[in-house]
Amino acid sequence: MWLPEKKITIICGHYGSGKTNLAVNLALSLAKAGEKTVLVDLDIVNPYFRAADNRRELEENGVRCVLPQFANTNVDVPSLPPQIHSVFVGDEKVVFDVGGDKDGAMALGVYRNAIEKCGYEMIGVCNMYRPLTQTPEETIENLSEIESQCRLSFTALVNNSNLGEETTAQDVKASFAYADALAEKSNLPLLFTAVSSKVNLSTEHPIFTIRDITKKIY
Repeated sequence: MWLPEKKITIICGHYGSGKTNLAVNLALSLAKAGEKTVLVDLDIVNPYFRAADNRRELEENGVRCVLPQFANTNVDVPSLPPQIHSVFVGDEKVVFDVGGDKDGAMALGVYRNAIEKCGYEMIGVCNMYRPLTQTPEETIENLSEIESQCRLSFTALVNNSNLGEETTAQDVKASFAYADALAEKSNLPLLFTAVSSKVNLSTEHPIFTIRDITKKIY
C-alpha cells in the first residue's frame, strides 16, 4: 500500500474523478499506520461532495478535520477555514481534498508558499470514464489548467477510473492502458490504481483498495 512520505499530500483532479473518496481513504490509512493525520477539506466549489460528510468516522479514527466554515449547513458561501494555518506547523501528515478543476485549485494557490516550504506531493486523480478526461490528452490539458491556477506542480498520478456501483474488474483492467499512456505522456509516475473493495480484481498492477464511503455521483 502506498503512503505519502512528504508532510503534505494534495488530491486534485477533474470534477467527479473521485478525489474526495480517495482523500478520505488515504487519511484513514495514514492514521491506521500510526501517523498524526489531518484532512483539510478545501472544496469551496461543490458543497455536495465534501470530506465533511465523513467527519465522524475520520475523527473516531484519530484524523483531525479542518473544514470550511459553512460545511454541512444550508449556507453556500465559499469560506476558507481559519484553522488551516495550523496544518503547516508540527508533525502531522496533511491531506488536502481540493475542489474540481482550475476553479477549485484557486483556493489552493492561496497557500502555495506555505505548501512549498513544508514539502508536498500533488496527486492528479484521473478517471477515464468521466467527460473531458476520457483520453490522456484531455486529462493532461485538465491537469495543466489546475497547475496554472494554483501555481503548484503535479508530482504523481492515480488512476481512479470507475463507473461507480456498476464498476467491474474488467472496467478497471480496461483503464490500465489509459493510465500507462497518461503517465508516459505527462512524464509523471503512476502511483497506483484505486480499486473499490467491492471489486474482485487480480492483477500485477499496483493497486490501492478503497472503500466507497463518500456520497455517490452515479
